[in-house]
Formats: sequence, structure tokens, C-alpha cells
Amino acid sequence: MTAEFPHEEDAMHHTPTPTRVMVRAPGKINLQLAVGGLDTDGYHALASVFLAVDCYDHITATPLEHGRFEVRVTGVDTDLAPTDERNIAVRAARLLAGHFDAASGVQLNIAKTIPVAAGMAGGSADAAAALLACDTLWKTGATSAQLRSLAARLGSDVPFALLGGAALGTGRGDRLTPLPVRDTYHWAIAVANRSLPTADVYREYERLRHERRRAPERQAASHLPVPCPTADSSVLRALEDNDPRALGTALTNDLQAAALSLCPALASTLRAGTDAGALGSLVCGSGPTTAFLAVDSGHAELLARALTRSGSCRYVRTARGPVAGAALVHGLAQHGGEAPGGTTAVRVASRE
Repeated sequence: MTAEFPHEEDAMHHTPTPTRVMVRAPGKINLQLAVGGLDTDGYHALASVFLAVDCYDHITATPLEHGRFEVRVTGVDTDLAPTDERNIAVRAARLLAGHFDAASGVQLNIAKTIPVAAGMAGGSADAAAALLACDTLWKTGATSAQLRSLAARLGSDVPFALLGGAALGTGRGDRLTPLPVRDTYHWAIAVANRSLPTADVYREYERLRHERRRAPERQAASHLPVPCPTADSSVLRALEDNDPRALGTALTNDLQAAALSLCPALASTLRAGTDAGALGSLVCGSGPTTAFLAVDSGHAELLARALTRSGSCRYVRTARGPVAGAALVHGLAQHGGEAPGGTTAVRVASRE
């Protein structure tokens, strides 16, 4: 799967000027998250195997006068999502406008189903959706490479939200290599009763790492640099072989211990999913959402019911992946060409 963007010629010449654009972007599960040492800018080196799943946020963009950027959030966790300049979707729109010197403003309406501060990159999905929506609305003509470059400036997970599918992320997680995945993987996703800010989890990871390195049996190696993280061959092989059972065994997350340290109740959720027969389980990213791999969609529903009965989480939903990255849902035209219900189809194709 590759990132999909509106074709420049179509957008510039064959479609009416849109007065409203809707884009959806997926959440993600990290099948592997390996964390290395800090670079000179204070970021950790990462090796992450991403899988985009069909838990979507939708952003609707409508034009405002130059310099006005506003955001409204509905759906899950609205009390946790900022509705001012701190919102990453607003920052994405401003970044795009500044890069292309666009004399524009925008109203962004975000309908969330990806939980906030939960390890599924909901904010990154919103940023990716805002970039694509505003590019289409303002007809800035950004190439996919330009959008990816802007995405990387917003956050390590934003480029993958544009790309979707499955990919290996290295560097800070933003240098992506798409992975061919022919099968669909089914999950039960348990949303915790609290949120965990990513920065807090990384700080706890560092605390635990230093604590481990001070242990007497590791004193001799405590002065050595932290190894550079690499992709786990067992995860890559399981994806290549379309083997969900092998993948379940291979799932790993270096941040899981830190998330459990900050939120010990996650252990009960992980145990409930394992007892219910999940092929594998892990904390999603920095947490505290937990993901449980199933044999198929029916098994995912059974896991979801068992997790709900356990009472160890706020709610449970099922998901599948891989799915495509940020993509146009529809644009509304000012003049004619409208389909029933006021929507005008926008052809989607890659643009370099």
C-alpha cells in the first residue's frame, strides 16, 4: 500500500474549487517498537514496524479568511484534545500555509474515533489529514514528497499516517520503508481508563533503563552506548509469510515496561486478553491502549467481549489492517458537478 494523494492535473483543472474537503486518516499499531539512545536533539532512535488499522479520524476543512485558523473536535476524548493553536492539526495547516505562502485560513472540524494520548497516533492522524485536506482546499499543489517532508517536521508518526499500509520506520520513526503485506490482520483494541502522555512514558523508559544499567551484573557494560535499534527479523518474516500465529509470538514493545510502570492496571487487561486466547498482545506505542491479535474477525469479536467482561478497560473495539493512509473522502464544490447529497467525487491517485 502506498500513500494516495489527489492528482495535480485533476485537482487544478478538472474539479470545481471545493468549499469543503473531508479527509480520513487511520490509527496505527506498532507490531515492533525498539528504542535506542538519545540523539543530539534529544530524540530517541527507533525501529518501528507500523500497521495502519481501520480506526479513523475524519477532518473536514472549510475556508476562512487569511490568517484565521480554527478547530472544533467531536467524538471520543474531546476533553483531552486542545481546541486552540496547540492542536497539531492547526499546526499542520499553518505549516502548509507558511511553506507555500498561501494567503488562506481554515476551519478544521475533527471527528475522532482514535483515542487521545493512547499510543495509536491519533494526533498524528489528524496532522496528516489536515495537511492533505488543506492542500486540496487551497490547491497548493504539494507533491507527496513535500507533504511527507512537512509531516516529518510535525512528528515522528505523521509520515506514516500519510503513507498507511505497513512500513518499517527508522531514525526517529519517520524514515519509512513500505512492507508488502498480503493478508489482513484482525485485532481487539482495549482503550484504558486513563491517558498516558508520550513524553511521560519516554521519561519513565529512560529512568528504568538507567536503573537497569546500574544493576551490579551490568556495571561492566554501563558505560557503553545504547545499541542502535533494528527491525526484528521474526516480525518481518511473519508478515512476509502471512502467519498471524508467528506474528503474535513476535510482537514486542520496548516502551511496554514504562507504560506498565506508570499504569499498573494494564497488566490486568493484558492478562485478560491472553486468557481469552489472543495470539499475542502488547501495549500500543507509548500506551496505554492495548492490542490483541486474533485469528480472524470472529475471533476478534470474541476477544472484545471477553475484555469487556473483564472490566479492566474503558471500552473495546475491533479493528483490521493494513489499510491505506490519509485519503480524501469527498470535496464539496462551489459550482455545479455535485453528486446527490452535495458531494463531488475527487479522484485519488498518487502524485510525485
